Order: sequence, then C-alpha cells, then structure tokens
Amino acid sequence: MAWVVLVIAGLFEVGWAIGLKYTEGFSRLWPSVGTITAMVVSVVLLGWAMRTLPVGTAYAVWTGIGAIGTVILGIVLFQEPATVARLVCVGLILAGIVGLKLTHA
Repeated sequence: MAWVVLVIAGLFEVGWAIGLKYTEGFSRLWPSVGTITAMVVSVVLLGWAMRTLPVGTAYAVWTGIGAIGTVILGIVLFQEPATVARLVCVGLILAGIVGLKLTHA
C-alpha cells in the first residue's frame, strides 16, 4: 500500500511542478491555489509512505516520478525538446526507480 501512496504522491509532485508554470510567479490566484494544494498533498502522502518505506528509497522514487512526469508533460504541453539525449536521461531515471523498487527489502 505504501508504494501505491508513494506513486500517487509522485503524481501530485508532477502536478505542482507543472502548476508552477501556470501560476506565473504566483500572480494568478486559481493556478496558485491548485499548485499549493498539490504541494501539500504530495508531501503529506510522501510522509505517509515513509512510515514503512526507507527514507532514501521513498524520496528518490518520489523525486524520480516527479522528474519523469514533469519532463514528459513539458514536452507535451510546452513543446520542450524531446531529444535522444533527454529521453535517454529520463530512461536512466526510470531505471533507477525500478532498481530501488526491486532492491527494497
């Protein structure tokens, strides 16, 4: 169950990272409210997952999900470049996440 919560926390991290772009420096009310809400939910869920998962594993997986999701949405929503080098780096992050999950005791 902690792994499911951790993945959901990571998805909320993607939400607030992308949300930051829409807040325009927290000058827009509703995007700012949504972004701050996603931040709080993400951190609360991360904390809940850390009750049973090792801190290093949980934090690395959380940030990895956030990084991968943010890069993918940056490509889709903001036409950021999808170069081979960027995609290979995202693949390496994914490999690290999978490795941490597989080596979790």
